[in-house]
Amino acid sequence: MEVLKVDIHHAGYSGRQDAVQDIHFTLNSGKLVGLIGPNGAGKSTTIKAIINLLPELAGNILFMHENKTCAYIPEQPVLYDELTLWEHLELSAAAYEMDREYFIKRSEELLFLFHLTDVKHHFPGSFSKGMQQKLMVIIGLLIQPDVYIIDEPFVGLDPRATMQFINLLEEEKTRGAGILISTHQLDIAERICDDIILIANGKLVTQGNLEQIREQCRLPKASLFDCFNSILENA
Repeated sequence: MEVLKVDIHHAGYSGRQDAVQDIHFTLNSGKLVGLIGPNGAGKSTTIKAIINLLPELAGNILFMHENKTCAYIPEQPVLYDELTLWEHLELSAAAYEMDREYFIKRSEELLFLFHLTDVKHHFPGSFSKGMQQKLMVIIGLLIQPDVYIIDEPFVGLDPRATMQFINLLEEEKTRGAGILISTHQLDIAERICDDIILIANGKLVTQGNLEQIREQCRLPKASLFDCFNSILENA
């Protein structure tokens, strides 16, 4: 079942309205789609267009059901200096009108998994980049939305936190969430993504599962890394 349909004719900023062009894809329930491309390809711009953070957008972004919830996990943590870690979670729970008993249970589970229980009443301004990124991940996972939009989540995460996050994403897929994740970590993308969208120079170059991309490259046993380089060389 489709949960998100993206039809971007062009989108961008004042003075550069066509930073990305002709980006068309759908996201289905229970699927994890990887958005990959070189630096400056337009991945983050595409994500900002989807969540309505761009001043210029020609096209349609359609969340398929009116009451669908969406969680956005940005590449750079966005936190409030005056709120503790726990208060950030409470703020998110209040925004989504979460049941108090469920909120406490879910929060404590996630804090334990990401080894942040001991600092839950501390201010995130004193945290490392990795700890701040864990908090952003926890906030996204807390509400268990129908759609996840995630931009470079593995930057700053240690291997243990990365594995824990991947496991939780698998659980969310099983629950039925649709997940769009932008990443430069091609080895991780190859492992966890059901489908891949490759963007270069602001345009969608190819999309499909790994087998389909291998067919396009005529590299039947190639890694995603090798396919990525082959496609870009011929783009």
